[in-house]
Amino acid sequence: MIRGDELIAVRRLAAPPSRVWAAFTTPDGIAAFWGGSHATVPPESVTVDLRAGGEFALDTVGPSARRRLRFVYVSVTEPCELVFDEPLTGLRTTVTLRPDGDGTDLTVHQRGLPPSLRTAQADAGLASILEALATHLEKP
Repeated sequence: MIRGDELIAVRRLAAPPSRVWAAFTTPDGIAAFWGGSHATVPPESVTVDLRAGGEFALDTVGPSARRRLRFVYVSVTEPCELVFDEPLTGLRTTVTLRPDGDGTDLTVHQRGLPPSLRTAQADAGLASILEALATHLEKP
């Protein structure tokens, strides 16, 4: 859901917070879902330095372009919250994980969306990424 310069997505995942955390913080985990349905992420392109001030980066490969994405961790609170910035746009993303029975309630809150990302397409893109995450977490 887009509200002004914010995009918020909430999803219940059928995996414990430790598995969801690993998906968001390891190269293999990130590569498995980050591109959603619109791009792939070559596992060898993902780097992770999981600490405040560290960064993670990845390549997305779509039908017509390859793009390098880079993010800087603002805070890392294992296993419940990640906050990271995208330096080029100033977009800040907070990923919050809360245990819920045998699963996890996930909230992704992006703030400071540039006008070009305040679109239904951006909302659908994030939904696609979270769907790919759910599918990845269904695997043993």
